[in-house]
Amino acid sequence: MTLNKKSFIAAVLLAFMSINAYAAKSTFKEEEFLSNFSGRSNKVIVEKLGSPDKKEQSVKPTNANAMIAGKGKESSKPVNVEMWYYNNRVSYAPNKTYKFTELTFVNGRCMNIAFFNNK
Repeated sequence: MTLNKKSFIAAVLLAFMSINAYAAKSTFKEEEFLSNFSGRSNKVIVEKLGSPDKKEQSVKPTNANAMIAGKGKESSKPVNVEMWYYNNRVSYAPNKTYKFTELTFVNGRCMNIAFFNNK
């Protein structure tokens, strides 16, 4: 009985790891990637792509409040901007992929996607 439980748990863990490995290794064409992930929440993207290879948090430049206030566009709501980077996920030609894909999230929604080879 104990062996069956251990075998079952091992099989479930192996299946879960293979699903994550599939998500981590899948590549998309440019148009497919844009249509699948533009405007999506960060939760949906993690479910489909897995955790990003790198994350960066945006930093407000010095004196930004004074510049915005000078234009009459002061906002009372804080905006959270975060960039996620995935490596080798988007193809642009047969056997060629972009080295980096950058997803920019504004308050938890993907608002910008960029593909590039040099960073």
